Amino acid sequence: MVKTGLDVIRESPERLKRYGTLGLLYNQASISSGMILAPEVIISIAPGRLKVLFGPQHGVGLTEQDNMIETSHQIHEKFHLPVYSLYESSRRPSKEMLKDVDAVLIDIQDVGTRVYTFATTALYLMNACADSGKPVIVLDRPNPVNGRDVQGNVLDPAYTSFVGPYPIPMRHGMTIGELMGYYNGKYELGCDLDVVRMECWERGQYFDETGLVWAMPSPNMPTVETAIVYPGQVLLEGTRLSEGRGTTRPFEIFGAPYFEPERILGNLDTDCLDGAIMREIDFRPTFNKFANQTCKGFQLHVTNRNKFRPYSASLAIIASIAMTHTDDFGLFEGPYEYVFDKRPIDVIAGDKTIVDAILSGTRVAELEESWNDGLREFMQDRGEFLLYG
Repeated sequence: MVKTGLDVIRESPERLKRYGTLGLLYNQASISSGMILAPEVIISIAPGRLKVLFGPQHGVGLTEQDNMIETSHQIHEKFHLPVYSLYESSRRPSKEMLKDVDAVLIDIQDVGTRVYTFATTALYLMNACADSGKPVIVLDRPNPVNGRDVQGNVLDPAYTSFVGPYPIPMRHGMTIGELMGYYNGKYELGCDLDVVRMECWERGQYFDETGLVWAMPSPNMPTVETAIVYPGQVLLEGTRLSEGRGTTRPFEIFGAPYFEPERILGNLDTDCLDGAIMREIDFRPTFNKFANQTCKGFQLHVTNRNKFRPYSASLAIIASIAMTHTDDFGLFEGPYEYVFDKRPIDVIAGDKTIVDAILSGTRVAELEESWNDGLREFMQDRGEFLLYG
């Protein structure tokens, strides 16, 4: 069974002795293998030293469902500590938030996809600590969709955003600790960074092979299967299609009231769906797009994780839907994660040309070929920052 960084630090509390007072970035998925919440673990091994809590998007309690719903600062009812929201208008911690701590712990479950705000929140916290001369300790956690597969285009720097702070592929194949080490080293951020490594984690593992309990890292990431399709299905947030928010299986379920599923399947580039099946379903979202309307659509079932290429699959799905429903299909106008001057789908893709290419008939295989040089360079660069064999 894998031991997370939190489990390791619980068994080796002496590693925290040199750090003095502490802050902690966490949420409800930040649990030990015994399902003890991270603040409780830190309070038990470092009594009186945890002074400040930080919360990412959706809040420490995962109470806010949708994108761009900000959370406010508060006092934690159980721990009686200040909780500073890092998902508000600034999204960057101020010097005032850090004044009572000597070092900051990060224990947050990433999902292995560039378009996930938690890693950027951790990066912004690391930047602030570097500016203040305060160390950062990352309690590492598994990449739930494995640390081996790297897929998609490398982000164009012109499309840097809160969901893409640096040029990395859509599926980066790194743990949160490795990713922070990559950012810190490659971009010379100057942070005093200590990654508490996991024990027994292997790069090819998916989360449900670790022996750990899956706790939702965000409200619309209910299962490991959700995380597997997310690197592609997150593109649907940039369209006027329902990506399944407001259902029990977001991102796996998608559609719209006007769908003609058989025609969509007939226009689909099936080579891109290798390792998955699209099953026709009806559904009615309770919120977000098409709330309380009956939609026709699909549930995306992954049958072979080793063959499935989620980003390519979703690009092919979007192309087929746009071809089938030319008059009804459309792109979401935004804003998207605080970007007001670019199309949301381009912000998500990290490039302005990709979606226009597939909508004009370019095959996904051609795009995949064009990404290879960028992926090779990224793979070479990230090598020195990998912590696990």
